[in-house]
Amino acid sequence: MIKLIKSTFYKEAETKRKLCDFILHADKLSIGQQCRTFEANFAHYQKRKHCVFVNSGSSANLALIQALLNLGKLKKGDPVGFSALTWSTDVMPLIQLGLTPVPVDVEMDTLNVSSRTLKNVCRHRPIKALFITNLLGFCDDIDQIADYCKKYNILLIEDNCEALGTVFKKKRLGNWGLASTFSFYVGHHMSTVEGGAVCTDNEELETMLQLVRAHGWDRNLTEQKQLIIRLKHNVNSTFYSRYTFYDLGYNFRTTEIQGFLGNNQLQYIEDIVDKRQTNFFRMAAPIYAQTDRYFPIRYDHIDVVSNFAVPVICRSGKIRDELVTRCDGKVEIRPVVGGDMTSQPFFHKYVKENGGWANSNARLIHEQGLYFGNNPELTKKEMETIIKIFTQT
Repeated sequence: MIKLIKSTFYKEAETKRKLCDFILHADKLSIGQQCRTFEANFAHYQKRKHCVFVNSGSSANLALIQALLNLGKLKKGDPVGFSALTWSTDVMPLIQLGLTPVPVDVEMDTLNVSSRTLKNVCRHRPIKALFITNLLGFCDDIDQIADYCKKYNILLIEDNCEALGTVFKKKRLGNWGLASTFSFYVGHHMSTVEGGAVCTDNEELETMLQLVRAHGWDRNLTEQKQLIIRLKHNVNSTFYSRYTFYDLGYNFRTTEIQGFLGNNQLQYIEDIVDKRQTNFFRMAAPIYAQTDRYFPIRYDHIDVVSNFAVPVICRSGKIRDELVTRCDGKVEIRPVVGGDMTSQPFFHKYVKENGGWANSNARLIHEQGLYFGNNPELTKKEMETIIKIFTQT
């Protein structure tokens, strides 16, 4: 069986040895210097000013939405657009925090929201923000999306959990909006086993994210920022300052173990991205040439394709079912991410206005699509096996 992902870490044996040594000699394992160092290192890699490290990509999504509400950039009830083809924890925070989720369809040839699909929604339902997903390492015309959002004062934030390393028009995905979220789950581009982050250039947002990550208190802020917030709220006692909660928050803190792993794995990220792109080009070209069986996927507009997994969208449900049978016991496959969110039970339970989506591209992809794994440890023989399965007629 060719698995979606083969190991917990890139260069696993070496990483585990270093991790064991770190744990044996570490003075503390709760959030500390390793985490702060990783935040600085990851922000530098991503070419953002700030990074806030949290315990998962899903927590990153929830923390970002909460921070925007705390700052008044969003308000309860505000309509927020989201990529209809995405993961559940992009949509759930919108519902959980009292916002109104508005699905935005994707294009068949990129699997991502385009300026066209965004404008189609906004003609009928103006939105205050767009939480866009850079699905599977791809994007559509996100530059035009960013321009449209700026023109109409739509807050743009990105879920970049599946697109770490992808570059479009000389800019990394995750850098087109106010902020972006990342996941370092074991099956993603870079693993800290569990972990996530929010990146931004906005210092006010970064400060609020630090509060949201840790109960709403100020312990992870710099001394200067602590002084400012304590003076603002007239907290002048050292005894009480450590237990003053300034805004709504959670416990999304990471550990020094995750920080160490992040710093260790980040040294390999360029190699990981390069191999994922090479693998993708090798497998995608012959498979997507089967245009009578599969819808074409467009990616030649992207400078660096840091592909997460290789999607195949079949022309019919019958073809998809045949592929599922062929792959059984040979290649691990999955639906395309979480599929069409408007067809999920939780969405039907909590969102009543979801009609008119039966003929959406997201629904077709949900019903006739699948993906197989792309990871930097795939062998030439394994890729040949995958190509053979998906190109035989």
